[in-house]
Amino acid sequence: MTKFLGIIPARYASTRFPGKPLADIGGKTMIQRVYEQASKSLNDLVVATDDQRIFDTVHHFGGNAIMTSTNHKTGTDRCFEALTKTEKSFDVVINIQGDEPFIDPCQIEAIKKCFDDPRTEIATLIKPYKKNDTLADLKNPNSPKVIFNANHEAIYFSRSVIPYLRNVDENEWTKQHQYYKHIGLYAYKSEILQKIVAMPQSELEKAESLEQLRWIENRLCIKVAITDAESISIDTPEDLQKAIQLLNQ
Repeated sequence: MTKFLGIIPARYASTRFPGKPLADIGGKTMIQRVYEQASKSLNDLVVATDDQRIFDTVHHFGGNAIMTSTNHKTGTDRCFEALTKTEKSFDVVINIQGDEPFIDPCQIEAIKKCFDDPRTEIATLIKPYKKNDTLADLKNPNSPKVIFNANHEAIYFSRSVIPYLRNVDENEWTKQHQYYKHIGLYAYKSEILQKIVAMPQSELEKAESLEQLRWIENRLCIKVAITDAESISIDTPEDLQKAIQLLNQ
């Protein structure tokens, strides 16, 4: 039976929203809401942080936390350090975004099922664009697009629109083709996580600023699972206000 460990990387010093994990959403901190949602699908769960305030907050609400270095460039690096500091061994690590307070447990279940296929080394989620999504939605560079093969293995991720529909008006693209956006939830086999943190940055990764392209360039198998569940990522104080409004509804 596959043993899963959920890790929630949580930094205090966010450029756009300092102290974001401790932001209040309806009487609970954001990190507590993420933790409680993830714990509905995972028995083993830990917050990996570089800040004593976040560490103390997690312990105060009864969660597990591990202190990690302040020097990590990515959440993936922080996850690996946390994995090395756990006492038990795990087959797969799930990297859960610390800024999605309403993450649906079904999304975590979907990513866990990817490992029913023994070929899977890394797994992630994608979401279909709707036919009524606008061209601006599709072209948004902060919402990476993904294409995959018949075995649901990622071929490429891009901030540009892929594929390009030749001889079709751009405003008709979402009506003429099923596009997919990438949802930033990852899972890795433990030995693969150790391997990818040691890999140097790749040229495609540098070009698009997407670390998953490093993994594709190194011929790792990234399985994608499709989800229709809505999730809200909080990057700015304005996003926080939207999340509070959603909770009140």
